Amino acid sequence: MKAKTRQAGSITIIDLNGRITLGEDLPQLRQLIRDLLAQGHKNILLNLAEVSYIDSAGLGELVSANVAAANRGGQLKLLHLTKRVKDLLQITKLLTVFDAHEDEAEAIASFPKAAGA
Repeated sequence: MKAKTRQAGSITIIDLNGRITLGEDLPQLRQLIRDLLAQGHKNILLNLAEVSYIDSAGLGELVSANVAAANRGGQLKLLHLTKRVKDLLQITKLLTVFDAHEDEAEAIASFPKAAGA
C-alpha cells in the first residue's frame, strides 16, 4: 500500500493505493493518521479510489482512525469507494459509520468550516 498526502484548505487528503491488509503497511497507515492528528490536522479525507482490497484488520484500522479523529474534535471521511470496498462496508454495516462521498469537491465542502476561515 502507498499513501500520499495533500492539503485542500484545512482538509488533509490521503490518497491510498493498493491493499489495506494485515501486515507491514497497516502500522504505517496507523502512524500516518496519528501523526497528522498530532500535528493538528483534524479533518482527514481518505481517497480509496485505488484501494483494491480491505481485510478485517484494515476495516478495524479505519474504524480506529475514525474514532481517533472524533476524539480530537475532527472527522474522517471516505472518498471514491470502489464497488468491492463499498460492498464490504455495506455487508459489515460500517457504511452507516463512515461519511462516504463520490465527489472530492462535495466531500471537502461537507467538512465544517474552520473558525476564521
